Parts: sequence; C-alpha cells; structure tokens
Amino acid sequence: MDLAEIFRVMRRRWYVLLPGLLLTACLTVAVALVVPVTYQSQSTVVLLNSQKATVAYDGNPFLSTQTSLTGMADSLARNLDSDVSVRELKSRGATGTFEAKLADNAQGPLMWLTVTGTDKAAVLASDRMLTAYAKERLEQFQKQQSVAPKAMIRMTTIVPPQNPMAQTKTRLEYLVMAGCLGLVLSLVATFYVEARRRSRTVTQPEEPAQPVTSPEPAAGEPVAEQTMALRPPPSWSRSAEDRPAAEPRAGRPIMAAAPAAEQLDEESPHGQRSHTGQRPL
Repeated sequence: MDLAEIFRVMRRRWYVLLPGLLLTACLTVAVALVVPVTYQSQSTVVLLNSQKATVAYDGNPFLSTQTSLTGMADSLARNLDSDVSVRELKSRGATGTFEAKLADNAQGPLMWLTVTGTDKAAVLASDRMLTAYAKERLEQFQKQQSVAPKAMIRMTTIVPPQNPMAQTKTRLEYLVMAGCLGLVLSLVATFYVEARRRSRTVTQPEEPAQPVTSPEPAAGEPVAEQTMALRPPPSWSRSAEDRPAAEPRAGRPIMAAAPAAEQLDEESPHGQRSHTGQRPL
C-alpha cells in the first residue's frame, strides 16, 4: 500500500478519522492541564577549611584545601537527602522536592542544592531554606563531636539560589506521547473499518443463475413432433441459414430430406442403375 492509497482510504473513511483526531486533540489538552509546569531553583555551596588550618595562609581558606573536605561534603549531601531532613524542611514551610549532591566535574568540595516544585515563588523560598539548613547541619555534626570553634569546617555560598526555571521537558514528552497515541489509534480504527468493508464486499454471495426451462408443448401438439423439430440436423445436411424452415405437417413428424448423394449413381455400370434410373444398353 503506497501513500496515495493511504490518503484515499483516509478520505473515504473520514467519518472515522475525524472523530479520532478530535479525541486526540481533547486528550492532548487534558494532558496539558493535568501535567503542570515544574520549576527548578539551584544554589552552589562549598566547604572551607577551618581558621586553625589556614593560619599558614594568613587565614585565607581558599588557599588551603584538603581531600577530607570532599568526603565531608558527600556525607552532608547524603544527610540532606534523608527522610529526617526532608521532614524538618517541610515543618519549616518548604515545599517541593529536595536534592543535594556533589557538583559535577567539581575540583573541590562543591555541592549543588536543588529544589523542584510547581509554584515558582515557593520553589525559590524553599531553596533558600535548604541552603541555610545545610549550613546548620554542618555545624551540628561538628558540635556533636565537640570540635573547637576555630577548628570547625565552614560553609559559604558560591552561587545563591537562582530564579526558578521552567522544566518543560517532561511535560512536552507527555504531550507528544498523548498526541502520537491518539493519532495511531485513529489510523488503526480507519483502516480496520476499511478492511471490514472490503471483506464484506468480497464474501457477499452471488445471485443464483436462473435455470433454463424448455418451452412447454402447445395444447394438442404431440411431444414426439416437438422432439423431432428440436433435434439438430445431420452433419451432411445444409445449414439452418441456407435451408428454409419446413412447416411441420399435422400429425406427422418432420423428416429430413434424403441426401443428394443417395440419388446419384444408384447402380454402377456393371449391372447397376445409373443416375437416370435406366439400365445401360
């Protein structure tokens, strides 16, 4: 089946295709209303060495980095993703989903703090709460270990919480899936109706042929005479077109004329009759 045939079928079964396309449009609009637009805000923080460890660098924490800070950043990210931290943030009024992890391709103890939600203003406020809560948790860990204030690891914000950006990828994927599904179902229904109509046309029984009946004999006419009249002439006789039709005699069947060859040369010269009917002298 080529494209021309497909378009002919679609045009012929438009009463099936058109409602399917309308339902597809309604399904797409419903998905657009059900699946809301999501927004995402992200901030970047970094762990810094303690004041005691930066004395040799005149108190500059960016000149003193240790591999242990990266391990501490990973531990803090796992704690922020736990259910306890999520419940704490919810109790403070934060909404949406939270995610804390090490920054991709980071050269140090950098962390990404991300909040995702459907309310743009609430997402930004929640990201600020998450950033402040991460700093509090870092201090709590060290206080639980009785770390001196000058030896505590510090945290500073490198990128503050950004304005929420709309995340349309997931929503667009759902819209495309709904549209493709509706279009495929509409085409399947169209070609299914076409196939049913064609099969019904092919399997429709033909009209039975009318039996050929011989004419009934006329009243008072013998059946034998009709049988002789309907019998085909012999092969040696003339054709029906060259020979005029003979009128049947009343009460006697029509007999074929004797062939001309029988009237010729009834007897040979040796004691037989000639075609004139007399013996030769």
